[in-house]
Amino acid sequence: MPSLKDIKTQINSVGSTKKITSAMKMVAASKLRRSQEKAEAARPYSSRLEEMLSSLASSAASGEGIIKLLTGTGNDQNYVVVPVSADRGLCGGFNSSINRETFKLVKSLEGNGKKVQLMPVGKKSRDFFNRVMKDQIIESFVDLNVSNTGYESALNISNKLQELYFDGKFDKCILVFNKFKSAISQEVTQQQLIPLDVSNSEKEEEKENSSNAIYDYEPDEETILKDLLPKNVSIQIFKVLLESDAGEQGARMAAMDNATRNAGEMIDSLTLKYNRTRQAFITKELIEIISGAESI
Repeated sequence: MPSLKDIKTQINSVGSTKKITSAMKMVAASKLRRSQEKAEAARPYSSRLEEMLSSLASSAASGEGIIKLLTGTGNDQNYVVVPVSADRGLCGGFNSSINRETFKLVKSLEGNGKKVQLMPVGKKSRDFFNRVMKDQIIESFVDLNVSNTGYESALNISNKLQELYFDGKFDKCILVFNKFKSAISQEVTQQQLIPLDVSNSEKEEEKENSSNAIYDYEPDEETILKDLLPKNVSIQIFKVLLESDAGEQGARMAAMDNATRNAGEMIDSLTLKYNRTRQAFITKELIEIISGAESI
């Protein structure tokens, strides 16, 4: 049976942990509000930009130069997968879900005879794939802190991807990230970044065609595409970074809330154990006193 001092030490230790998790929960809740606002504000702009570029896709007759970001290289043998995770842990299954989904995607592509390379964003993905697929990592980005650095972080990733793409290092790029749903819910999402996936805009185009809408572009469509396609890559990456940041704060807030409640339950259990042990010691001492008195 543990001593009263040992149980008291455990209670104090768990109490200190509870204070830390409670503070981390409040910090995450504060950051979540700002991150959620930024993520939700970025969605309409990025989605409308994709729709507009998709509506111009028919004007791209050849995949030369910048237009290759829309039309592709004509092959699909070489892939770059970009898992977007957090730099820190203590956020439940947020990071492990990204790593697990990315691992499944890589194995699925390799099973179909494709060559896959990785460009992890975030320490947790980088460290994980350094252990299991180190030879396939071509670049990694950590400590981005998108809430402070903003668009510049996305621009650095975009420039590197476009440099590799135009050097013929890969044919398709897929992002794997946690899309923010609510404070307690994030959805692991795959998005084809390069070339631009126009399949999501087919319904929009059908609606526009059915309404006989006619658009005039100034300057011409090809000039617009050459200017906007590189920007679209960085904007989509920026949106994904914001979604991931909001999801991370929501997951951390939920995880710390659970940890705080678990610590409280453990303190109650240890307190009950402490009282029962103390009562047992007192009863034992009384029995010894009574036994001694009767023997005299």
